Amino acid sequence: MQKRTDPSPLGWGPRRGRAYLPAAPSRGLGPASATLSHQTPLGSSGLHASCLDLWREKNDQLVRQAKVAQDSRQFLRGQQLAQDVLEGFRGLLHSLQGLPAAVPVLPLELTVTCNFITMKASLAQGFTEDQAQDIQQSLERVLETQEQLGPRLECGLRGLWDSVLHYSSVLLELLPALHHLAGLQAALWLSTDCLGDLTLLLQTLNGNQSEASEDLLHLLKTWSPPAEESDAPLTLQDARGLRDVLLTASAYRQGLQELITGSLPKALSSLQEAASGLCPRPVLVQVYTVLGTCLRKMGNPQRALLYLVAALKGGSPWGPPLLEASRLYQQLGNTAAELESLELLVDALSVTHSPEAPQLLIEVELLLPQPNPASPLHCGTQSQAKYLLASRCLQIGRAEDAAEHYLDLLALLLDDSEPKFSPPPSRPGPCMPEVFLEAAAALIQAGRAQDALTVCEELLSRMSSLLPKMPQLWEDARKGTKESPHCLSWVSATYLLQGRAWVQLGAQKEAISEFSRCLELLFQATPKDKEQGPASSCEQGCMSDVALQQLRVAALISRGLQWVASDQDTKALQDFLLSVQMCPGNRDASFHLLQTLRRMDRRDEAIALWWSLEAQAKLPQENAAWSLPLYLETYLSWIRSPDRETLLEEFQTSLLEPCDL
Repeated sequence: MQKRTDPSPLGWGPRRGRAYLPAAPSRGLGPASATLSHQTPLGSSGLHASCLDLWREKNDQLVRQAKVAQDSRQFLRGQQLAQDVLEGFRGLLHSLQGLPAAVPVLPLELTVTCNFITMKASLAQGFTEDQAQDIQQSLERVLETQEQLGPRLECGLRGLWDSVLHYSSVLLELLPALHHLAGLQAALWLSTDCLGDLTLLLQTLNGNQSEASEDLLHLLKTWSPPAEESDAPLTLQDARGLRDVLLTASAYRQGLQELITGSLPKALSSLQEAASGLCPRPVLVQVYTVLGTCLRKMGNPQRALLYLVAALKGGSPWGPPLLEASRLYQQLGNTAAELESLELLVDALSVTHSPEAPQLLIEVELLLPQPNPASPLHCGTQSQAKYLLASRCLQIGRAEDAAEHYLDLLALLLDDSEPKFSPPPSRPGPCMPEVFLEAAAALIQAGRAQDALTVCEELLSRMSSLLPKMPQLWEDARKGTKESPHCLSWVSATYLLQGRAWVQLGAQKEAISEFSRCLELLFQATPKDKEQGPASSCEQGCMSDVALQQLRVAALISRGLQWVASDQDTKALQDFLLSVQMCPGNRDASFHLLQTLRRMDRRDEAIALWWSLEAQAKLPQENAAWSLPLYLETYLSWIRSPDRETLLEEFQTSLLEPCDL
C-alpha cells in the first residue's frame, strides 16, 4: 500500500497512516493464563488485581494469535486460527461480563468487546445485528456503574450513547475505550446507511452538538480520539485507525452516490478525497475506476483514461475498470480498443480467484455497498460481458466475430452451471429469447444461413408449449384479461429470420412460407393498452407498438421482394401497399412500392407517391427516439436499399420531366 495525498495516479506524496496490529509487549505469559476459570471470585483487592492482570494477559495473547492468523499464507489454517481467536475473545468477554460492572475493570472489558466485535465483523465480512447488541450491552454496563440504567433502556442505541458520553466527562479512564467502541458503532451505522445517527454521534464525540455542521466528512476529520496509554491492553485496531477507515469509506460512498445522481463536480471532489485516504489496493482500483467514470461523463476522457490505466496497473483481476475502459473507448471512437477491453473483461470474469487470508480488521471494503446495476462498479457475469462483446460486434458490422461470440454465449447460457441470464449492466435488455434472435441475425449477416436456421429451431422448440395456446393468448389480450403475450412476438420474429435464411439459401418457396407464418401471427396482435402502465424491459424491446409495427412492415416488404423475384408484381404490390398503409412514414416501404408502380407502368400513382415522399422528408421524424431490438434493427438494414436516395432522384428525372410542372 502506498502513501499519497494527491489523488492523481501520477502524483505521490504522504498519506494518512494505517493502523496495524501493535507489536507484542515484552512481558511474558504466566502459566495461570492457560487455566483461567470463568468463575474466578474477586474477594479481595489483591485477588482483583491478579485476575485483572490474567484477563489482560489473555486479551493480549489473543491479539498476538490474531496476528499469526492474519500472516498465515494458508487460507484454511488462517481461518481456523481466526475462529479459535474469536472463541477465545467470546469466552474472555463472558468472564468479564459475568461480574457486576466496575469502573476499574471496564477499560479492559470495553477493549475486549471491541476486539471481539472486530473479529466477528471481519470474519463475517460485514456487520450484523449481533454487533449492535454487543455494543448496546457494553453501553448498559457503563451506565450500571453510575446507577443510571433504568428507563434509558427504552431510548435505543442513540439514547444510550448520549447518556454514556455525558458521564464520560467524569470517567476519563474510560474515554479511549469508549471512543474505540464509538468507532465501531460508526462503522456499523455507516454500513447500514444510518447516516443521521452517525452524524449525531460524531457531533457528540466532537462536543459540538449545537453546531449546524452536518458534513459527515468534516465531522470525521475533526474527530480526534484520545491516544491510548502505552500500557493499555492490546487492540486489533485502535480508534484512530478506525477513523481513517471511516473517512475513506464515507468519502467513497458519498462520491459514488453523487455520481449516480449526476452531481459530477461534487462526486469528483469526494472521490479524490477517498483516493488520498487509507486505500488498500482493491479499494484504490475501485476509486480510480469511479473517478474514470466521473471524468468521462464530465467530458474529460484523457484524464479518465489516466485513472483507468492506474486502476488496471493495480494488478486486480476486477472487471469494472475494463468495462469502463470499453465505454470510454467507445466514446472516443476507438473500436479496436473497445472490443479488446470487452474481450479482456470476458476473460477476467471467467477466472476463479482463490480466497485470501483474513485481514481481521475493519477494512474499507466492509463498509462499502454492494454494486447495484446503476453503479459503474457493476460489471455483471461472464455471460453478460460476452453479450456486450457480441452485440457490439453486430452493431458495428463485424458479422463473423459477432456470430462466433453469440454461439459461444449460447453455449455458455445453455450450460446448467451458468447463472440464469439477466440483462447486462447499463442497458434495458435483452431477454433470453432476444439473445437467440440476435444470434440468428448475426449468423445470417455472416452468411451462415444454415446455422441460423438451427438457432431458430432451438428457440422454437423452447417455446413449443406456447404455440398451441396462441389463439387463446391473443383473445385474452384483446379482452384485457391478460397482458399482451410478448413471447409471441419472439415467435413471429423467429419466422421472419427463418424466412431471411431461406432467402440466403435460395429457397424462395420456403422463404415465402415463413414470411406468411410471421404475418399470420402478427396480424392477430393488438397494440398494448396504454393504461396498463409501463412495460418491462423485455416488453419495451419486443411488444411496443413501434416494434410490432416494424415487424409487420419488415415481413410484408420481405415477402413482397420475393414476389418481385418470382415476377409476381401484383402480389408484391399488395404487400407493399399494405406496408405503406400500416406505416405511412416508412421510406423503405414507400420506396419498394414506388419501384413496383413504376415497373407496372402505373405512372400517375407513382408520381403521387413520389410527391408524398418529398413532403414526408420535410417533416420531423417522430419515431427517431424509439429504440428497437437489435435483431430487428439489423433485419431492417437488410431490406433498406443502399442507393435508395440516388434511385429516388432518378425517379424524379424519369417520371416528372415529361410533365409540365
